[in-house]
Amino acid sequence: MKIRSKASYQLALHDFQYARKQAVMQQILSRLRGKAGELLCFDEVRQQLRSTGATVKHGLQEIPLEKIVGSVARYNDFTRSFLPKKDTDEERWVEVKAAVNDMVGMPPIEVYQIGDTYFVQDGNHRVSIARQLNSKTISAYVTEVKTRVPLAADDDPNEIICKYRYADFLEKTNLDNLRPDVDLLMTFCEQYQVFLEQIDAEFYLLKRKQDISDESELRQKAIVDWYDLVYLPVIQIVRELGVLHRFPERTEADMYVLLSERQTELEKELGWHVEMETGVSDLISKPKKPRDLLSRIITKISPFLDEGPIPGLWRKQQLARKRYHHLFEHILVPLDGSNEGWRMFEFILKAAQFDGDHILGLHVVPEKAQLESDAVHQMQARFNQGCQDAGIQGEFAVEVGSNPVRSILKHAAWVDFVIVNSTRPPENQPLARISPDLKLIVQQCPRPIQVRPDGTQSDYSHALLAYDGSPKADEALFIATYLTARWPKSLTVVTVETSHTSQAALEKARRYLTEHNLTDVNYVLKEGPIAEMVLETAKKYDINLLFMGGFSFRPVRHLTLGSTAENILREFRHPMWICR
Repeated sequence: MKIRSKASYQLALHDFQYARKQAVMQQILSRLRGKAGELLCFDEVRQQLRSTGATVKHGLQEIPLEKIVGSVARYNDFTRSFLPKKDTDEERWVEVKAAVNDMVGMPPIEVYQIGDTYFVQDGNHRVSIARQLNSKTISAYVTEVKTRVPLAADDDPNEIICKYRYADFLEKTNLDNLRPDVDLLMTFCEQYQVFLEQIDAEFYLLKRKQDISDESELRQKAIVDWYDLVYLPVIQIVRELGVLHRFPERTEADMYVLLSERQTELEKELGWHVEMETGVSDLISKPKKPRDLLSRIITKISPFLDEGPIPGLWRKQQLARKRYHHLFEHILVPLDGSNEGWRMFEFILKAAQFDGDHILGLHVVPEKAQLESDAVHQMQARFNQGCQDAGIQGEFAVEVGSNPVRSILKHAAWVDFVIVNSTRPPENQPLARISPDLKLIVQQCPRPIQVRPDGTQSDYSHALLAYDGSPKADEALFIATYLTARWPKSLTVVTVETSHTSQAALEKARRYLTEHNLTDVNYVLKEGPIAEMVLETAKKYDINLLFMGGFSFRPVRHLTLGSTAENILREFRHPMWICR
């Protein structure tokens, strides 16, 4: 052993004693804060992250000291910042430090690299001293070890555990080899079982449908089908709607697990099968702004005056799901047992046959004791028989509630549109209004509504779009374009000029329709009371189908004067689409 100068040795000894005190203090603080202060064991990390067996020698490099997070054999001898934990290390540590003090220098260390981190194979004391000297880098011979899941230098203990679990999932499924771009890392470390259970369900479904004798081949197909056909479509919507911007601490896989849990809850609550994609809007709905005192008082008097859901959210979700050719797959039909309600059901059965839609029937009873009544069983039997005769899929749910409208609104969030009846108000009342129930549905429903006046029959041959350029009117324009393109009909667009609406709105509608190859359209510009002008245009062009946005007046004005939409609803006696 080379004899160091006494001064260098004494200085190195003093530095070691100071480093030991720092190590003790760091360990105490780590325990108090509940943070890990230990180095990682290379063999354990390599095993837990599932080494692929491949290694790459990168030769001599300068590597960041802060990215050295573990050791091959000495992980119990130093803290996470490489302070010495044992007095028995004094001689070796002091010898190396004295050599540095004597300007002898330090030879390169040897490390293994996993992801963005390094583990010391040879040179633990040199790393300790370099850290004590506040060096930023150190020379090292680097050998990279490939693992299924990479490690980052700033991963906390929970993140490391999650990566261990993810690597175990990949080991069981081989999904990273089947789909090399896969990234299912999540912060809910215990939830990979959700993925495995869904893959098992896919496997047993395939097993019943396909004649594949090799179970390993079938298992591999189930894994790929789950990822391609179940997981990715949901994640595509999450991406396109920017859900992660609201949850920056979560991953895409986290969002999928949350939606899976929400789907299970909703199916129990609603009594229907719910598509997981429809729950994405639940994650991005904006919280309501605090209301002033006047608004709160008015809402107490008239609850339908609430601003309602965000306009346009349904359209964004449908486009994210790429539902270009089947916007209205799931239809909510509230049933109250009346003759009008059954006529509406029979109409929608015929319409649903064109695309093989899914009918969701909802009946609300005031008391739990009525759930198993003969009347409810008869209603369900009639519903099921109607769907069976029409050759379409249907589900019937019965809910207990004192307010049927609230039940309709709750269920509406999980369908594509709602069809409801309207009853003409008594004509001997000068200020006759539509029913409060219909008004509340129009104001609060998060999905498009088709309103069918009692007993009305229509061939939908002449459609009118009332368009003022507002966000709700844009939704009506979207649906009118879709239905006109799919089932050609005469379409007229009317814009009524007001202090808030100009001819530019009509030109905006024209551009949109032209872009979607609808050129045979009548465009009408009017001046005067909006409802009167819309109804006048409807009469002139023999309109039997109307598209429009929902209520748009401020609460006080709505309370005292009513709204354009309400006036049209009261007077127009053909089917209407009301959109938000």
